[in-house]
Amino acid sequence: MLSKSQARLFFLIGTVGFSLLFLFLTVDTMRQVPKQTNQDQITEAVIRGKRIWEHNYCTGCHTIFGEGAYYAPELTKVLDRRGEPWVRTFLKDPQAMFPGERKMTNYHFSDQQIDDLIAYFDWIGKVDLNGFPPEPVNALAQAAGSRSG
Repeated sequence: MLSKSQARLFFLIGTVGFSLLFLFLTVDTMRQVPKQTNQDQITEAVIRGKRIWEHNYCTGCHTIFGEGAYYAPELTKVLDRRGEPWVRTFLKDPQAMFPGERKMTNYHFSDQQIDDLIAYFDWIGKVDLNGFPPEPVNALAQAAGSRSG
């Protein structure tokens, strides 16, 4: 059993030690944030694209970085999955892409607005999310099958 002075010393050393550890981890995290977010790659087009995204309340149906509604597809890596030409065509006329299925509202985006949304999708697709969103199970199984064969 610790004496009163030993308990006080144990408490002080623990408090100071964990406070220093917390400060170190905070500073280290803040140093890594610019690399992970690609904040130096934010252009005027990216900003305009984000404003279009917010103005049309796209998170009412879609998710980005896992945030938003889950009615429509996650769009964090949409350019990697579908490619720019497909996304551009879809934004121009969503109804033509999936006839007979549920459809996104046609917002009648101008070519400039589509360019800005593409720039926004490109930027968010390059943010380091530590592996999010995960690959679908089907894609992982196919990749494993092609390596073993």
